[in-house]
Amino acid sequence: MPKRRQLRAFDLKQIEGLSGLIGVDEAGRGALAGPVVAGAVMVTKEFLEGRWAVTKAGRVNDSKQLTPAMREELWAEFEELVNQGQIHATFGVADVAEVEQLNILGATKLAMQRALEAIYPPSAFQQKTEPDLFTSAEELAAYQPTVSCRILLDGLAMRKFPYPHHSIISGDARSLCIAMASIVAKVQRDRLMCELELKHPGYGFAQHKGYGTPEHCEALLRLGRCAQHRDLFLRKLFAQRMDPAQMEFLVAETTALIEEE
Repeated sequence: MPKRRQLRAFDLKQIEGLSGLIGVDEAGRGALAGPVVAGAVMVTKEFLEGRWAVTKAGRVNDSKQLTPAMREELWAEFEELVNQGQIHATFGVADVAEVEQLNILGATKLAMQRALEAIYPPSAFQQKTEPDLFTSAEELAAYQPTVSCRILLDGLAMRKFPYPHHSIISGDARSLCIAMASIVAKVQRDRLMCELELKHPGYGFAQHKGYGTPEHCEALLRLGRCAQHRDLFLRKLFAQRMDPAQMEFLVAETTALIEEE
């Protein structure tokens, strides 16, 4: 069985006894410029056992393993599934100012929170007191259980995050809903970076999407930073005006960050 076809099987095990699963992933964490974007996709057991998941989910994979055309095609199908009420697919954005203010980890958490808030508020996951023998009839009638839904987050657990969640290392290669969320995040961020290309021409945002490619580093040295560049990420680049060996080191570092997303 090809590895990607195990994504649906993984989620079917995770969703047992629950009303749904929400996969969360981000894009843009290791870039030199632009926002960080998080995607969130909620699926149900009915969806996982339904026609689309059975016949078409095998095309879903970690967004980094898909071409831009494949991601756009899948996103169009996700939108149709949303319109049909089969899934929820949302995204949240933390801009460059928030990256600078909160650091990249804080901005990533903020983007994820915004994506999740479009599905459920944090209060929906708060633990509530179960009814007991001393609960009045009025209190019993008003009692509402917490949301029976599990959040699966790609990567390491987030400390001080308002949503309870389960962290899945390499989750975008293991879970269908996380892989779907990674596609949502990547497609939306790529579109934002293409818009920024029009506002800040010359850097090549539409091509490299703000990552530390040699072309991007050369444009930075030639043009200087723009409002969409992250100061914290550029300090090494401008520290000594970067000779070729230093530039190669920076590109290697940012490439490693991309591979970790």
